[in-house]
Amino acid sequence: MAAGGSSTDHRRGKSGLFLVACGGAGLAPHWLPEPLRLIPALILAVVLGGYSLRTLLLQAFRPYLPPPASGLPPAPMPAPMPAVDVVVAARDEQAVIGRLVERIAQLSYPQGQLRLWVIDDASSDRTPQLLAELQQRYPFLQVLRREADAGGGKSGALNLVLQQLQGRWMFVLDADADLQSDTLERLIPFAETGGWSAVQLRKAEVNASVNWLTRAQAMEMALDAVIQQGRLAAGGIVELRGNGQLLRRDALLRSGGFNEATVTDDLDLSFRLLLEGEPIGLLWDPPVQEEAVLGLAALWRQRQRWAEGGLQRFFDYLPGLLSERLSGVQKLDLVCFFLLQYGLPVVAIADLFGAAITRTPPTLWPLSFVAFGLSGGAIMAGCSRPREGPALPAMNPWNLALGIAYMGHWFVVIPWTSLRMALRPKTLVWAKTMHLGEEEEPALEDPAAA
Repeated sequence: MAAGGSSTDHRRGKSGLFLVACGGAGLAPHWLPEPLRLIPALILAVVLGGYSLRTLLLQAFRPYLPPPASGLPPAPMPAPMPAVDVVVAARDEQAVIGRLVERIAQLSYPQGQLRLWVIDDASSDRTPQLLAELQQRYPFLQVLRREADAGGGKSGALNLVLQQLQGRWMFVLDADADLQSDTLERLIPFAETGGWSAVQLRKAEVNASVNWLTRAQAMEMALDAVIQQGRLAAGGIVELRGNGQLLRRDALLRSGGFNEATVTDDLDLSFRLLLEGEPIGLLWDPPVQEEAVLGLAALWRQRQRWAEGGLQRFFDYLPGLLSERLSGVQKLDLVCFFLLQYGLPVVAIADLFGAAITRTPPTLWPLSFVAFGLSGGAIMAGCSRPREGPALPAMNPWNLALGIAYMGHWFVVIPWTSLRMALRPKTLVWAKTMHLGEEEEPALEDPAAA
């Protein structure tokens, strides 16, 4: 299956136009008369701040009951439980692949309705040997092998197995994923009765206590789930996050499978499902557990890839996003999200250059206050909410300040990645994250106090 679905033509031109527009927006206020310099930022702060409060923070502190995708009362759960194919694309995963297979074997799901597919994507370590041994012990394990020159990155690996699946649902995991034994027993009914075409599990970091960086990433994942739930509750959209994403196979096929011309298959697929009218939901509990990266160099590589894929999908699918295929509420949600996550960091850097050139104070601080206030509020909501899985950092002033400051890394990643996309041709590689097989942290007895 050649799952394209988007055009990457004129990538550098689109990136350059994005930089010019954001740069101009950051520089222009410095040449306005002094009483008017803050007006643009204040207007945006009111608009985006109001959006954030209405759709994110106010929703975040309420008990969350996800609406059915259709808006109608939940449908009855079909019997028997539908077949599920668990799919893992693995490259050099000898540290975690054995644990993953054992955890899948421990899932409580009707016998014969669950199969595990592992695509060994040209591993050079002992992953192939370990998989061969595991196949002797676990009959439900199917292994496919790709050669080094197969192409398409992770999307190519997922498309390879997609051609052979027969189950109603495809459950995509990373090799370091860990699940509670009842995950599928709860996830599948949630998806079926809610009428969702895809569902993303909340991501939880098992190694949050290793250092300050892993602790900050644990807070970021909680923030992300809270924001996504708020967007959905207000009529906006939810996006897939790769690890722990459940996909209904017929909806995936209608959307063209996985795009082999992107560096983030999950973000790209989110937009293609959206444009096909296939709703995506999010489930807070149970979570999918994974490892946070341990060092700044690994974080920098990972976040550049996320930023590149995130921007590229807006460039690729912009005509569809502006069309009547989306509701007015969905368009507003996407515009506000785009401005806060992608536009604001570039405008902020341009604002600092403008301040240095004109020797005037920065003009963007009202909007930056909204962005960091949103981050802090979502972190507090996510880390204070009852939950299952690994413990989250306690919400004391130090951890809250750490989480807010940590989110500032996007103000470096987004401008740098945008500039690189504008100057350099696209290269598609599978930039996998190193997995070390970290042990799960014990969950606290009182989740609300974690």
